[in-house]
Amino acid sequence: MSGHSKWHSIKHKKGAADAKRGKIFTRLIKELTIAARAGGGDPDMNPRLRTIVAEAKASNMPRENIERAIRRGTGQEPGVSYEEAQYEAYGPGGAALIIDVLTDNKNRTAGEIRHLLEKHGGNLAAPNAVAWMFHKKGYIVIEKTKAPVIDEEKLMSAVLDAGADDLQDDEDNWEVFTAPDAFAAVNDAVKQLGIEPATAKVSMIPQNYVKLEGKPAQQMVKLMDALDDHDDVQNIASNFDISEKEIEASLA
Repeated sequence: MSGHSKWHSIKHKKGAADAKRGKIFTRLIKELTIAARAGGGDPDMNPRLRTIVAEAKASNMPRENIERAIRRGTGQEPGVSYEEAQYEAYGPGGAALIIDVLTDNKNRTAGEIRHLLEKHGGNLAAPNAVAWMFHKKGYIVIEKTKAPVIDEEKLMSAVLDAGADDLQDDEDNWEVFTAPDAFAAVNDAVKQLGIEPATAKVSMIPQNYVKLEGKPAQQMVKLMDALDDHDDVQNIASNFDISEKEIEASLA
């Protein structure tokens, strides 16, 4: 899991996470709207909406923003109509990617995603070409520098009692994995320890990893950055494993 957690933590240290706070909120607003439109505005009766509300709260989105997005989804307030799409792709070095988007123009977005992939050494894949390599899970990253007084045994006890599947040590971070429906409870348990996670979301987690070095690693980091910056991209999952040194060199 080192590739993913290092990617998130290094960007967080460099200030990129704070700079993209607005982007995170925009993504969550779109997802809240879509979930409410599909299954209704009551999180207790709509599991998908409940999960996204938990993620929005984990990202410290104001309650008013959450409620407004839900009202747009249920038609109580006017708003843009978005469609969901998912693209499967291969990146540099054969790493797999799953790219989730919400867009008001599927043709435009598909062309732009294809262009970004080809520009950075990747290409679109056929449906189900890479999806089988991933499982949907709650994913929480805790930077050790932000939680120096919490030992691993105490953290493990708290998250497992709350319903987590696993806790892994990735040198600079702890990574917590949960079933999607346990995400909210586990994230709350982490926060009750006085810890603010660097990353907290439900995502597609790879079963195995592809180690990238040299040019493919540099290309993959640039590709991830370019996809992150695209307004329609909601989530990106990939099975790359890149060293911290390679990531820092690419982002410098």
